[in-house]
Amino acid sequence: MSSAAQDSRLLGASDGPAFEIVNPGGASPILLVCEHAANRVPERLANLGLKPGQLASHVGWDPGALALAERLSSAFDAQLSAARFSRLVYDCNRPPDAPSAMPHDTEVCAVPGNMDLTHAERQARVAEIYLPFHAALADLIVRKRADGKRPIVVTVHSFTPIFRGERRDVEIGFLHGRDGRLAGALRDFCAGRSAYDVRLNQPYGPTDGVLHTIEKHLGDSPFPYVMIEVRNDLLAPERGLADVVNLLSNALPEALSGFNFNETTRWPEA
Repeated sequence: MSSAAQDSRLLGASDGPAFEIVNPGGASPILLVCEHAANRVPERLANLGLKPGQLASHVGWDPGALALAERLSSAFDAQLSAARFSRLVYDCNRPPDAPSAMPHDTEVCAVPGNMDLTHAERQARVAEIYLPFHAALADLIVRKRADGKRPIVVTVHSFTPIFRGERRDVEIGFLHGRDGRLAGALRDFCAGRSAYDVRLNQPYGPTDGVLHTIEKHLGDSPFPYVMIEVRNDLLAPERGLADVVNLLSNALPEALSGFNFNETTRWPEA
């Protein structure tokens, strides 16, 4: 490789790959995704000019989301695809043309390392983080179908209790776009069997662009999906994490029992 090509690369040998597949042999049709699993920054980006506390905050990742996703992976024997770099380096739940894919400002702080990025710098992040992450996820979906399993894509996120100075009362959100069947069934189960404040399309909804991963992989052959958002203060204590894991471990099988997996794949009637 030429020195010019080496200089244009983002990830070095010490950084490792853009994603990790947890439980790669998982037999469940459920496929878990955690786009904001880590707050790691490639060495050559020098922490994007941020302090450790800033990267550790919710703007750098989704605290507790990976732990929740890993517990669900174990509970269901499900594969989990997790991003290994901070959402501030590249948010794998955003398309390359979205300003929030490589934000130069956040609710908490500015991001010096994202200021005035050149086209080449942006493309390096797309090529080395976004594209490999989504190629791996697409491959997992193809393999599920090749094994005769209809994929069930569940993306796992957490959100901050206070955003731009306002307290969020919602504790668990199930997000959906055109097909709200799985999200609705999960909401009904959790609302009826727990004391959590559970809502649909909160604290975010499809108009916020947060369903990018799901929409990108649905294509012309829709399958059951949901985006789970859990308020991160619920996941910080071990007992809270265990309670949420227990609730969702019971909710998902019950919610999925209403799907006829032998039917021809199609969108539900509007």
